[in-house]
Amino acid sequence: MTVVPPAAGEPRRPTGPRNPGDAWVVAPSGEKYWGRFGAAGLLAVDAERGILLQHRVSWSHFGGTWGLPGGALHEGETAIVGAVREAQEEAGVPDGAVRPRFTSVLDLDIWSYTTVIADVVQPFEPVISDPESVALAWVAVDEVDSLPLHPGFCRSWPVLRDLLDVRPTLVVDAANVVGSVPDGWWKDRAGAASRLAARLDGVAVPAADLELGGTAWFPEVALVVEGQARDVTVSAPDGDAGALPAGGVRVVRAAAAGDDEIVAEVARRVSAGQQVVAVTSDRELQARVASAGATPVRSAGWLLGILDGHTRVT
Repeated sequence: MTVVPPAAGEPRRPTGPRNPGDAWVVAPSGEKYWGRFGAAGLLAVDAERGILLQHRVSWSHFGGTWGLPGGALHEGETAIVGAVREAQEEAGVPDGAVRPRFTSVLDLDIWSYTTVIADVVQPFEPVISDPESVALAWVAVDEVDSLPLHPGFCRSWPVLRDLLDVRPTLVVDAANVVGSVPDGWWKDRAGAASRLAARLDGVAVPAADLELGGTAWFPEVALVVEGQARDVTVSAPDGDAGALPAGGVRVVRAAAAGDDEIVAEVARRVSAGQQVVAVTSDRELQARVASAGATPVRSAGWLLGILDGHTRVT
């Protein structure tokens, strides 16, 4: 692994809380947890270099161990925003360098910690930018267990590691989803498909709905359009050439029957080793995509329910 040492000298311990969230939460048993409003950490995954780990300075909680850049959340701050902010403060992670793939939450009732697992979409070199790090390193997944790990990260790592290769995809029957709401979509089918694509970009799906571990996922979306909706104008790329970051939308324009294209798209992605969730309320099509390997199959109403209350990647 490549280790990034401090720029110069031994870092000094900061004095006093910098934010109201920088405080201990003490359990009735006496155990202490950092972060008045909870805490979050970023598990950045680089396809070539592994995951980004922080060697914690000796004076910190469980000092001398390796863990994730992270820390206390600010009041009203979402876990994703907080995890990225902390990673920027502690490891110099640039804006736009990572995109969340899924989250995993440890909820102790009095306190919670959210791990934000994110793909590196713009490679970067970490930079020690505050006193809490002795070193930063990209560590190969197979080498993580050889390090003295922070106890909390050590407990969660086996489960998180098993999920690192999982990349769920939603294959969406655009005509069926758009047609399930009588909002005048028939007057402008391409416009209705464009609005659906915009809503799907960065959608968060509960892990239980995908039959996966973790708490919430940001799956890639393959939006299959047909007929007049093929004129959809969105910034998303077409076709199935290459993987998108988590949460991205790819438009698949059916040359003929939309149902046949949906089944073919499911089959292609299953063959590529992806977990595919098909979205349609058409009963005959539901049976066809299930036979093609979609697991599970969800209705248009399910997806619209997610969209009505979803959280976007930020």
